[in-house]
Amino acid sequence: MQLSPEDEAFRDEVRAFFAAELTPELRRAGKLMTSVYADHAAQMQWHRKLHARGWVAPAWPVEHGGCDWSIVRHHIFASERVRAGAPPVSPMGIQMAGPAIIAFGTEAQKAWFLPRMLSGEHFWCQGYSEPGAGSDLAALQMKAVRDGDDLVCTGSKIWVTHANVANWAFCLVRTSTGARKQQGISFLLVDMTSPGIAVRPIVMASGEHIQNQIFFDQVRVPVANVLGTIDDGWTVAKYLLEFERGGSAYAPKIEVALAELAAQVAAQPAGPGRAPLEVRIAEARIRCDILARLESDILSRLSAGASTGTDASMMKILGTELQQRVTELVLDAAGPLARAFQPGVAVPGGPIPGHVPDDYCSGEVWQAIAPLHYLNERASSIYAGTNEIQHGILAKAELAI
Repeated sequence: MQLSPEDEAFRDEVRAFFAAELTPELRRAGKLMTSVYADHAAQMQWHRKLHARGWVAPAWPVEHGGCDWSIVRHHIFASERVRAGAPPVSPMGIQMAGPAIIAFGTEAQKAWFLPRMLSGEHFWCQGYSEPGAGSDLAALQMKAVRDGDDLVCTGSKIWVTHANVANWAFCLVRTSTGARKQQGISFLLVDMTSPGIAVRPIVMASGEHIQNQIFFDQVRVPVANVLGTIDDGWTVAKYLLEFERGGSAYAPKIEVALAELAAQVAAQPAGPGRAPLEVRIAEARIRCDILARLESDILSRLSAGASTGTDASMMKILGTELQQRVTELVLDAAGPLARAFQPGVAVPGGPIPGHVPDDYCSGEVWQAIAPLHYLNERASSIYAGTNEIQHGILAKAELAI
């Protein structure tokens, strides 16, 4: 990507900000993440720093607290964040609920929710999947029955990231039954402190408590908290999924991970397994170069005002599959030391029951956290719509199947 002198000056401004504001603790939290989610305390500390600079929600319209950046500058900012090792902000509010409220919310909803989302006072989680409705999201059954000015909600949501620390949730609920499953669904903004809400932790294979199940027992939510119109929440959900699936710049993160891995492998003693591993790393770097070119092409078309069509699905498939491949390479490079469960040296996105932070580990830190990365990354091809679903979207749109 060729940068103009003005964009180069912006890149330098971003680098200077990161150099000045990233404390050693924040850099450590970014470097030792084991999933796509940073440690909550570090995440919120960085959120407040970005908010003070006016950069916490750069993609929002300026009138709502966003930045008047070109698409290229958004990409520069995302790339420099990864290279600086800064933790990401939570995507649930700023990147998902926020754009949906801006697009579909009433003036009262925008005035109440958006400033509190920017400041970090409101921390959001997403209530979509249910025990019987995951990839087939339209099969959801959580009921919301109208009673005067309230909707009374009963049911359950599962795989809810950070529900244990969130004070607001956006949920899809069943308000009526139509001829099609997508009909009769409403998009609801729920105060997590409401009576009748219970959160149960789900401990992942990596040992981390990031996911949760939420139970709703006769929870009363004001009708005023419906986003869009009652029974037409599927329209809002489809709009929001575009941000969830297509809002990531995969290549910069993968480039950094592969460069670090190449250096770690080069520092190991020569042996029969090293050369084949270096070949696999080189192949992954070629794939990453291709991915970066595709991302640049999409940015160029967006800058020209063109639609990207199904590119969000394509990039979700390519990006997540390559991320998984990289964690497999790191696990192989770590060798036998990766067999030990040593989560205390990491800075995960949630607590690890029974373990406390520990600076000591067998081997090097990257070897100790390699299995945690590997286990967490298995979910990337599942969340935001499984990659099988994305293949179906591409086949239907591009091949008329």
